[in-house]
Amino acid sequence: MRRLAARGAAGDAGEAAAPAADGSDSAQARSPSPWRWQMNLLRRPNYSHHHHHAPGIWVRRTTSSSGAMWRLMRPCLLPYRLIDLCAIWDTGVFLPSAAWNRASSGVERRRLNAAKKVSRRMPLSPRISHPPRKQSLKSSYIFCTRSQGGWEMLSSVREVQLKRLEVTRPRGLGNRERGRVPRMARQPAPPWVHTAFLLCLLSLGGAIEIPMDLTQPPTITKQSVKDHIVDPRDNILIECEAKGNPAPSFHWTRNSRFFNIAKDPRVSMRRRSGTLVIDFRSGGRPEEYEGEYQCFARNKFGTALSNRIRLQVSKSPLWPKENLDPVVVQEGAPLTLQCNPPPGLPSPVIFWMSSSMEPIAQDKRVSQGHNGDLYFSNVMLQDMQTDYSCNARFHFTHTIQQKNPFTLKVLTNHPYNDSSLRNHPDMYSARGVAERTPSFMYPQGTASSQMVLRGMDLLLECIASGVPTPDIAWYKKGGDLPSDKAKFENFNKALRITNVSEEDSGEYFCLASNKMGSIRHTISVRVKAAPYWLDEPKNLILAPGEDGRLVCRANGNPKPTVQWMVNGEPLQSAPPNPNREVAGDTIIFRDTQISSRAVYQCNTSNEHGYLLANAFVSVLDVPPRMLSPRNQLIRVILYNRTRLDCPFFGSPIPTLRWFKNGQGSNLDGGNYHVYENGSLEIKMIRKEDQGIYTCVATNILGKAENQVRLEVKDPTRIYRMPEDQVAKRGTTVHLECRVKHDPSLKLTVSWLKDDEPLYIGNRMKKEDDSLTIFGVAERDQGSYTCVASTELDQDLAKAYLTVLGRPDRPRDLELTDLAERSVRLTWIPGDDNNSPITDYVVQFEEDQFQPGVWHDHSKYPGSVNSAVLRLSPYVNYQFRVIAINEVGSSHPSLPSERYRTSGAPPESNPGDVKGEGTRKNNMEITWTPMNATSAFGPNLRYIVKWRRRETREAWNNVTVWGSRYVVGQTPVYVPYEIRVQAENDFGKGPEPESVIGYSGEDYPRAAPTEVKVRVMNSTAISLQWNRVYSDTVQGQLREYRAYYWRESSLLKNLWVSQKRQQASFPGDRLRGVVSRLFPYSNYKLEMVVVNGRGDGPRSETKEFTTPEGVPSAPRRFRVRQPNLETINLEWDHPEHPNGIMLGYTLKYVAFNGTKVGKQIVENFSPNQTKFTVQRTDPVSRYRFTLSARTQVGSGEAVTEESPAPPNEAYTNNQADIATQGWFIGLMCAIALLVLILLIVCFIKRSRGGKYPVREKKDVPLGPEDPKEEDGSFDYSDEDNKPLQGSQTSLDGTIKQQESDDSLVDYGEGGEGQFNEDGSFIGQYTVKKDKDETEGNESSEATSPVNAIYSLA
Repeated sequence: MRRLAARGAAGDAGEAAAPAADGSDSAQARSPSPWRWQMNLLRRPNYSHHHHHAPGIWVRRTTSSSGAMWRLMRPCLLPYRLIDLCAIWDTGVFLPSAAWNRASSGVERRRLNAAKKVSRRMPLSPRISHPPRKQSLKSSYIFCTRSQGGWEMLSSVREVQLKRLEVTRPRGLGNRERGRVPRMARQPAPPWVHTAFLLCLLSLGGAIEIPMDLTQPPTITKQSVKDHIVDPRDNILIECEAKGNPAPSFHWTRNSRFFNIAKDPRVSMRRRSGTLVIDFRSGGRPEEYEGEYQCFARNKFGTALSNRIRLQVSKSPLWPKENLDPVVVQEGAPLTLQCNPPPGLPSPVIFWMSSSMEPIAQDKRVSQGHNGDLYFSNVMLQDMQTDYSCNARFHFTHTIQQKNPFTLKVLTNHPYNDSSLRNHPDMYSARGVAERTPSFMYPQGTASSQMVLRGMDLLLECIASGVPTPDIAWYKKGGDLPSDKAKFENFNKALRITNVSEEDSGEYFCLASNKMGSIRHTISVRVKAAPYWLDEPKNLILAPGEDGRLVCRANGNPKPTVQWMVNGEPLQSAPPNPNREVAGDTIIFRDTQISSRAVYQCNTSNEHGYLLANAFVSVLDVPPRMLSPRNQLIRVILYNRTRLDCPFFGSPIPTLRWFKNGQGSNLDGGNYHVYENGSLEIKMIRKEDQGIYTCVATNILGKAENQVRLEVKDPTRIYRMPEDQVAKRGTTVHLECRVKHDPSLKLTVSWLKDDEPLYIGNRMKKEDDSLTIFGVAERDQGSYTCVASTELDQDLAKAYLTVLGRPDRPRDLELTDLAERSVRLTWIPGDDNNSPITDYVVQFEEDQFQPGVWHDHSKYPGSVNSAVLRLSPYVNYQFRVIAINEVGSSHPSLPSERYRTSGAPPESNPGDVKGEGTRKNNMEITWTPMNATSAFGPNLRYIVKWRRRETREAWNNVTVWGSRYVVGQTPVYVPYEIRVQAENDFGKGPEPESVIGYSGEDYPRAAPTEVKVRVMNSTAISLQWNRVYSDTVQGQLREYRAYYWRESSLLKNLWVSQKRQQASFPGDRLRGVVSRLFPYSNYKLEMVVVNGRGDGPRSETKEFTTPEGVPSAPRRFRVRQPNLETINLEWDHPEHPNGIMLGYTLKYVAFNGTKVGKQIVENFSPNQTKFTVQRTDPVSRYRFTLSARTQVGSGEAVTEESPAPPNEAYTNNQADIATQGWFIGLMCAIALLVLILLIVCFIKRSRGGKYPVREKKDVPLGPEDPKEEDGSFDYSDEDNKPLQGSQTSLDGTIKQQESDDSLVDYGEGGEGQFNEDGSFIGQYTVKKDKDETEGNESSEATSPVNAIYSLA
């Protein structure tokens, strides 16, 4: 019989370092061996030895009273960081060898039960991946063992109490070391340590890993999460990486269909990877790529599949606009303010604030529910002092949307908000609020139910009203709440149970109680489960002729179904394989051959989710080989437990033996124990255990051996700890930390402040046995932890530093020792307030250049109160002093008397010298003027010199008193050398350095060529052009600019503004986008080059047409109710038809309170602007929604409601007036006057009278012709005035005087600027002059004949 062997990597004892091939100890540079796993496979009896050897699991054959059996082992594999945790924990993480509960007498029974038996009995054998040099990784030790009752944590090892141990790696060595036995009880291990330990144990179920130099099918190594939500602003990345030998190729499916990446220019696949990248830099909508993706990795040995990745684009919709009326509530009554946030993906985070962005204070009376609503158990008068606004924060866009705020109006019997009553022992009675028994605001009723998935968090919530505010308590029927998983939130109104399991199902109830009584709500909790693994299929490595099996066993609620696939295809449709047998959740392989290599997929699913696992079957044959580095050095701490590993491959399965110091006897028994996986455990390290250990693996093909050198080190101890101290601010603190350690190990002493690494600044000095803090500041207060660590272990001790004082201002300033360039300043220090003064800052003020402005002069130690000040010439000084200690600065002292120094030539020149052209034939030279302390004398002036660069011509010069000079008659954009020298009445300053400047720019000489326009949609186009030659720019290229204007509308007789707009594209770009155009319009466009001087010549004019869009909302929608039987609706045409109007759609519904009737839909022709609704219910109101439509679709809708029905008295009064004779006579007189006026106007027009009706209809209006607009339809929406002089033709077309709107009114306005990609960020068009507009409208409105003329 033969079995492939693959054992765990380096042993528990520590990290393994392999020396070089020549036997030296230069192991640091050697890379770690790959991780190996053992796998639970059975080997077939009577295996022929004449086959290739393949790596497999390490198996040892043992005998028992019931027959022979095979023991299978596998090590622990974790990611790098967790590997270190697992390795350190496994100082005591052992799975001692245990026999099977019963031995099977038949090979077939062993074959069917091996995986289940072994999965609970496998010793850990983790291999440590070596960290980079000089890297220290710290971990903690916990000891555990496995007995018949399961896992147990060992609280002691040989009577040594273990609480917390820290371990680091040796620098430059590839070995792993043991932690020390602590000298005292330590703090309990943090929760992450326990989590790491559990993950280490769970990792026993991981997949086998074959060395990459051996052929193997593909294995998926990285993939995106199943529910992949992406940011719409970023490119989409769907990860899929795999390994295999030969390297696999990749392809994808989308929504279960082949996804052809080559046909989509936005989609690409990373090199040597299956990761998809969808690029939107050139445009496109991420929503178009939503769907379900699956990756296939394939080589000649099989195909591996990724999970089905559901790609979704994050959404953060806007909050609907609404006007909220004040909420009126009686004091003491309950209140719920509903949030109703817009649905987002993922769901937004809800919080409440006032409109002034102050958070709403919450307590057990006022709190936010899980649904986002704000609940008041009882309203008090002080709740009126603020308003309440619900805010939604969206994760991906990092935006916060705010709902319109609620305002409260609290009706009270005690109108004075006396703050003294808030602390009254019976506040409610004092305010006249009646006390009430509790009642539930959420959830409603006395019982409800809730379903939760296994592993998720269960959140139960009960919010109650009452006076006084009720208290909430939680209980579980028939048992206690799970104390380790349950926690209370939101002032006990919510119960959260984390990581729910089936045991958490049952009935929970919340009890709300106050002094008036109590009430209970029962919540029935049902726990369902998405599939989870019981036995996940593992990679199967067999030698030719061997047997094995793949097991796929999962559980869930409801019970999941299992589907097998091979190489991504259903197993039923795969070619028949006589060596393969499917038995439900198990595939059995018999007498495997090379042709049996494939990748199998197990998919188990129920209504709550699915699990997909890949497991390959690989047939290999290899001789024995050692997998770990040779001649490892293992260093451990005295009295610790350790384990030495010797990982290897072999076929047939080799036997492994251990020897010490070359002795012939096999090590097993006493202080040594050899596990079934070949690991050697030393139960408690002693000094005499130091030596060289040799492991020998032997089979019929040969043998291989390796050596491990074990060194035993003394533990690290802090024997003099830092002590708690109280220090004044600014003092020096000395913290001691003296350590005893093994002299062969390098000791590192580091410090933590408040459990974070301490930054050693210039105020601190760290030595091996102490930390000194100079000038303690308030920020230095906190806990200081000394951490003494070696490569193998560490110890720590903590002390707390309390910092105290800030100085008073210095006083009595005096000037003495007056000299030409110096003066002595003396002052009396103020009180240092228990914190010594460390520094004094002397400041000065001068009254010539910047009077009243103080500048720092010099700084002196806190031990002095007198200083000689160095002074500048020709400055009238005044001084003051500021004292500084480690707390902060004092207030400035009162100023000293003034002292003026004599003058001298300047010792420096002005800075920030620049030369730039303001016109094409000039250059403006500017500089920063010198300050008072640099002038050194009166009449400071500047000698300006310039000449063309590289011509070596003579310098031009001029004397300037200001800070600028303009050089004229310069060539276009030519470099100049510039010098500016200071001069005063005492002389000139030093010779200045030359600065390069440029003369002015001229207009560009060339225009962009090959301008191409592509219409993207009804409001946007994309542009592309060729760049101009650099010599034609005549300056610095700033941008390409597009000028465009709306030539005409495709709507008949619709006047449009031809005002030119512009779009800027900064830099040397070749494409851009112009957006926010008018739909259904003809446009023209020209391109220019822009430099600092201005625009160049225009390119060839391009024409384009925008397609039809949806119309804007109908204007001035009016609802009138003349009587109880009818409702009259009137509206005006949309401001922007954006296409050919097809008509209007009216939807209306009757409602009465919460009752809503059936919705009725009416469609009207484009000419109709009135409609009468016959009321069927005189009590109900009506809600009307009106929208216009074109061929593209319906546009924005406008909603209005009918007024409340009038009362009976009002109706009778109206009826009485309508029947009065005087009223009827008045109406008849008015009608007669109107008729006479119309006849007179008609006669006058027939005689050739001049009216403002356009006579030149065929002459198009220009953008500068605002006066000749009479007879056209005005679409102006300025100030929402009624249309004046507007008219609607019989065919439904609309005439317009001038498009007085901009894209701001259209919903897309701004200034005429564009951002980097050319998108519009500015004003689209310019409104007419208000006076002209009003004049035109009034002139036409005065003539009623226009209406008659339009009908004629």
